[in-house]
Amino acid sequence: MASPKQEAHWQATKRLMIITLMIWFFFSTVVFMFAADLNNASFLGYKLGYYMTAQGSMLAFIILIFWSNNRQEKLDREFGFSDEDREED
Repeated sequence: MASPKQEAHWQATKRLMIITLMIWFFFSTVVFMFAADLNNASFLGYKLGYYMTAQGSMLAFIILIFWSNNRQEKLDREFGFSDEDREED
């Protein structure tokens, strides 16, 4: 049986995972659906639709990886499940 602390940690982790997947879905699907509409504007000399699908999504994924990892480490520390806490045992 999981302790209340473990349950709270799992709920926070699931919430982070859902937010991360929603952001990932937006940049992997929604941006591509509206690429033609975004082409009315330009960024750095490229049509915005092209830039967002070719470069912007890639940049968003990299930022998302680091943000998600950093947030998970904070959650682990908050609930006492970080690597530092395990080394003390």
